[in-house]
Amino acid sequence: MKVNFIKSISKILLLSFLFISCSSDLDFDQTKDLKLEPVFVANLAYFNVPATQFANSGGGQVAFDVQEFDAFKEKFFRDNLVKAELDFEIENTIIRAFTVDVLLLGTNDQVLETDSYPIPAYSGTTNIIKYPTEVFENQRLDLLKKTVKIAFFVRMAPGPVLDQNSTGSLKLRSGATVYMEIE
Repeated sequence: MKVNFIKSISKILLLSFLFISCSSDLDFDQTKDLKLEPVFVANLAYFNVPATQFANSGGGQVAFDVQEFDAFKEKFFRDNLVKAELDFEIENTIIRAFTVDVLLLGTNDQVLETDSYPIPAYSGTTNIIKYPTEVFENQRLDLLKKTVKIAFFVRMAPGPVLDQNSTGSLKLRSGATVYMEIE
């Protein structure tokens, strides 16, 4: 019986220590100074076009694609975005040079901005080009926020004839990093 009494006293003492704690006054006014600065990274666009789709003896525009860009439909995102960075990387394994034009389009397909990326012809060595980051801040960011579509034009430069037996491809990879400030 003595052992049970000691166990009971030990349990009561242990539980009483668990309920004793230190506390201080909480200052909820600190939340007024809260500022969140999340950063998001996402894929923007990707394509891989084989040389056979460029079968053409001349130069000029050979490919065109338009994609909906509804990132700025949400008011919360538009209001809290402070900076955006777009990165483009293009790999060419075709024996022709190209230029890729990226067009930011507003309502009624109005061209807001055009960025051009020249791509040299493949010469047997690695031909991956990482272009400088396109930074959108201040007025340029306001322009980006008006974008509702992104168009890609691929123009082929004059050079050797491409046919259904031509090898290689043209690959574009792009990503976006967006910086937000939420107060």
